[in-house]
Amino acid sequence: MLKFSLLLFPIGLTSCASVATINPQPESSFQANYSEAMSAKWKKEIIDTTSGADYLSESERQVIIEINLVRTDPPEYARRFIMPIRTYYHGNLLQYPGQIAIRTNEGPGAVDECIKQLLIANPQPPLTPKKGLTLAARNQAKDQSTTGATGHAGSNGSTMEQRIDKYGKWHISAGENIDYGNADARKIVASLLIDDGVSSRGHRDNPLDPDYAFIGIGVGPHPVYEYMCVMDFAGDYQ
Repeated sequence: MLKFSLLLFPIGLTSCASVATINPQPESSFQANYSEAMSAKWKKEIIDTTSGADYLSESERQVIIEINLVRTDPPEYARRFIMPIRTYYHGNLLQYPGQIAIRTNEGPGAVDECIKQLLIANPQPPLTPKKGLTLAARNQAKDQSTTGATGHAGSNGSTMEQRIDKYGKWHISAGENIDYGNADARKIVASLLIDDGVSSRGHRDNPLDPDYAFIGIGVGPHPVYEYMCVMDFAGDYQ
């Protein structure tokens, strides 16, 4: 089964497809702080599956850890990291401290729905990085850093499946999320979980999907949205 989810943030342009297969806190407190998180509820040896994966950049490593935080304890993630976001909303405007306000499609309603779902979600095993999936994700990030395009199609017409199969072979299921406009791992994952303006909430489903066991991350610059992050998931990958 193949699953595709795309999130363009902050302007809110989104698309999803599938085929067979915020009392405001200081800005720094919302950004990824793993020592604080792991001292509270999570164990480093469980959520940090990046040990030995020296091919990962620090940004890629942080995104994997952040996804593992939410997978292994969705209710705690909701309470600690998603609930505070609600106080950054002023109607449909989302404004983190010291940053330009962003007009959202749904306002805090999407955050409330996300919190409600995470509070009842079952924990899932952490995802383990795979080099082939990482190379596939980087491939798309590098391509769009030059073209300024968005979406799952490469400039050469490649699909997500073709990029993943270039470096190995996926089994069970595979999927891809792409986020635009966020540099910090926590904001990347939070924007996908909230999934503002996307009725299917497909971006929320991929990080929580029990079918997935492996992940690859590619982060890089984007000429239009400044930052982008590609996430490639697989149930098995050889």
